[in-house]
Amino acid sequence: MIRLSSLTLRRGTKVLLEQVDLILHRGQRVGIVGPNGAGKSSFFGLLRGELLPDAGDFEYPAGMVIASVRQETPALHASALDYVLDGDEELRMIQREVANPAHDGVTHGDWLGKFEAVDGYSAEARASKLLHGLGFSTNDLQRPVASFSGGWRMRLNLAQALMCRSDLLLLDEPTNHLDLDAVLWLENWLSSYPGTLLLISHDRDFLDATVTAIAHLANSNIDLYTGNYAEFEAQKAEKLAQQQQTYEKQQREAAHLQKYIDRFRAQATKARQAQSRIKALERMEMISAAHIDSPFDFSFRQPASSPNPLLRIELGAAGYGGNRLLDEINISIESGARIGLLGRNGAGKSTLVKLLADDIALAAGTKVEGHGLKIGYFAQHQLEYLRVDESPLWHMQKLDPKTREQELRNFLGGFNFHGEMATGPIAPFSGGEKARLALALIVWQRPNLLLLDEPTNHLDLEMRHALTLALQDYVGAMIVVSHDRHLLRATTDTFWLVEEGRVKPFDGDLDDYKRYREQGGQAVSPANGVVDNLTGAERKAQKRQEAEARQRLAGLRKPLEKELNKIDAKLAELGKQRAVVVDALGGEEIYSEAAKDKLRDAVRQKAELDSAIEALEMDWLELHTQLEALVA
Repeated sequence: MIRLSSLTLRRGTKVLLEQVDLILHRGQRVGIVGPNGAGKSSFFGLLRGELLPDAGDFEYPAGMVIASVRQETPALHASALDYVLDGDEELRMIQREVANPAHDGVTHGDWLGKFEAVDGYSAEARASKLLHGLGFSTNDLQRPVASFSGGWRMRLNLAQALMCRSDLLLLDEPTNHLDLDAVLWLENWLSSYPGTLLLISHDRDFLDATVTAIAHLANSNIDLYTGNYAEFEAQKAEKLAQQQQTYEKQQREAAHLQKYIDRFRAQATKARQAQSRIKALERMEMISAAHIDSPFDFSFRQPASSPNPLLRIELGAAGYGGNRLLDEINISIESGARIGLLGRNGAGKSTLVKLLADDIALAAGTKVEGHGLKIGYFAQHQLEYLRVDESPLWHMQKLDPKTREQELRNFLGGFNFHGEMATGPIAPFSGGEKARLALALIVWQRPNLLLLDEPTNHLDLEMRHALTLALQDYVGAMIVVSHDRHLLRATTDTFWLVEEGRVKPFDGDLDDYKRYREQGGQAVSPANGVVDNLTGAERKAQKRQEAEARQRLAGLRKPLEKELNKIDAKLAELGKQRAVVVDALGGEEIYSEAAKDKLRDAVRQKAELDSAIEALEMDWLELHTQLEALVA
């Protein structure tokens, strides 16, 4: 059991946790969520013993073995396999003793017994399995750690943490450097982990699959919710709704008290009553309003043009240094297409995106771009292209020097860059803040084809949510590579599988893809498996038919959406009028004898407004039902 009792934790002058009480039981699987800066990583630092509480008590079982992922990897000459085996410190200690020539036969036998007890004979096989699951090939196992890039070294650190036979496993954003296949493997591995799991993640699908409780860090407190992330959202929404109702009721009571005070405090006969109400107002425990709105508010601007098709490749090939990674590429990207790329790490997903973005040239074949094609490209290493000595506003002005500064500032505000944050250098920005800026620069350019390669890396849940909403409303075409299944499900409607040097349609959803991988890449049922039996001409005709169907659907949807917008505007206006009437009815003056005509008119006007609003809402529901029927 891990227990926090009246615990306070500070970093400098900032209070991260204050008077927190929390109990975590052995074997519990807890997702740690909360806004950036709330103290999630510092909470892990406390559990690892790197930070000490400023007040209160922190208790945990003696001898508890804690495993966590290192944030840095030294450039070692040791092999990847040996590095992962180092994660089991007890095993390594026993191995050294078994190999000690100074031991007599009895002692050596004792150490061999301990070696067997910790399952030492299967250790290399277990480490190899971890590495394979995280995307390493057999040839990689003996490569020195120093030969791997930064992202692959983070995978080695993750494998090393999983190798440890721990009582408590702390994982801080473990999916950031993984592809979808590795994320699916990690989910399965964690399902059989016997210890206590604490997981910081901004991947809601990953949380849903791996945890049974959510610890929400906010406002210097930790609230523990039972259930996965989806259940946490529902519970939190209900809690906020109740909080908002209580807050509004309290505000009405406070306003009533204040009106009485303002009216009678100057009258000697009422002074005592007024003073008693002043004290009641001071004693009232003010409940903060439920701030449920995201700090991010942006949308993609309408593209200037939309050629169809946007881009086409026939008999294409791509690779590096004469080595072809992809061959026989026959694809056509239609206007409005929403495509997710699936495939193992190294299969060529990023290579295909780079080819489409003109980052690399065709090794063979032809590529035809539609007139007016404008690509917005977010690469995995997009942040490296930012000037860290310059400000977000400078980047925007460099991109569009003719637009007024205030308009650029307003736009940056939608990405939560306000005040000095918009005008200061980006060098101290976090990875998430730099990623937000990179996305802002892409959004401003009004692309008609978005190429997004792992756009959610470093983004927190609020920003991922805002990006998902913006992409849902985006009218251009897009191709997305992401390990974030929620983003893929919410923003794409078709998938391409990149495998064995080919790009082919995958006629199934992400659940089908998971089953496809579990079956070793074998084709699943025709209804939801890989479709690869159409000729180029047949596929082209099919795409043309699909595009024509989308255009017909758009023609039917447009008048309905236009009418919905009109109703929304009318409802907003009537809602404002009703609020004025309700406010008047909430005052004391209107109930006086002199104001009886005003009262009668206000009651009549409220009834008329209620009736008009109800009729419009019924019309809105009817139109919305028609729209949903079109989509179905």
